[in-house]
Amino acid sequence: MDTFYRGRRLRRTPELRALVRETAPLSAADLIMPYFVIETEDTHFRKEIGAMPGQYQLSPAELEKQVGAAVDTGLAAVILFGLPARKDPQASEAYNPEGIVQKAVRLLKDRWPHLLVITDVCLCEYTSHGHCGVLTPDGEVLNDPTLDLLTRTAVSHVEAGADIVAPSDMMDGRIAALRAGLDRAGFTQTPIMSYSVKYASAFYGPFREAADSTPQCGDRKAYQMDPGNVREGLREAAADLEEGADFLMVKPAGPYQDVIRLLADTFDAPLAAYQVSGEYAMIKAAGRNGWINEEAVIMESLLGIKRAGAGQIISYFTEELLKKGLVK
Repeated sequence: MDTFYRGRRLRRTPELRALVRETAPLSAADLIMPYFVIETEDTHFRKEIGAMPGQYQLSPAELEKQVGAAVDTGLAAVILFGLPARKDPQASEAYNPEGIVQKAVRLLKDRWPHLLVITDVCLCEYTSHGHCGVLTPDGEVLNDPTLDLLTRTAVSHVEAGADIVAPSDMMDGRIAALRAGLDRAGFTQTPIMSYSVKYASAFYGPFREAADSTPQCGDRKAYQMDPGNVREGLREAAADLEEGADFLMVKPAGPYQDVIRLLADTFDAPLAAYQVSGEYAMIKAAGRNGWINEEAVIMESLLGIKRAGAGQIISYFTEELLKKGLVK
């Protein structure tokens, strides 16, 4: 009689391993693809992002081509980031009804009505100073005056046809402000996917290039979370749900899987995670140098995020996995 645990009994064949697998394999329904759309007179503008090989800044026409090819392989959801032609201290183009994201939303929803279009709601891509809110002359980000601009931005996105708005600014009270503003505008059924637990992370480096959003002074540590804090994330998530958030999100994903698991165990709400630009860039760089099996690492990294408790994953690998048939 065995006197020790024989775990290998259930690992012996592919069929046995599939039967007892605790986390379901990744599917297309789990994944959301980010896109960077740029306001430009060049209809065919398509610029690869240096730190993110395989990712591009796209004109609306090129965005339509890119999304079309991905939809044909099973793409179900996108999140849009806008790069305006003009920036100012008040982020005026963020809430311009004819702004770049608003135009892109209308284009995608007209072409693919069933494609789920999410919009990032933040001001950093639209302000001349690169911060996520209104600044005082000495560089302090003003919380409450920023809420009105974020609300105007969210409403303009939904008026253009966005299915979900995703505020990423980390201003206090933003969910309550957006929910009230959307409801006043008649959009009571529009969900809010809140970047509830967003850390001031070094993993965002390549995104600064992609979105042209590097702060011109200071940093974002006064409003994004300290990477050493976990309980603070619980407070942020609880506040967002109380204010009316429909989804929670943790960003970045890979280095913060403990936070994902804690939120999944604590709150009965859909939970997203963002596999950010730095995570993507590191895997791509290692793969291109032949240091790892890139495809296997991509799949394992995403499975780990799902295993931690994320139901939705924003990942720059989404298109690639769909094209290769690795998720369906």
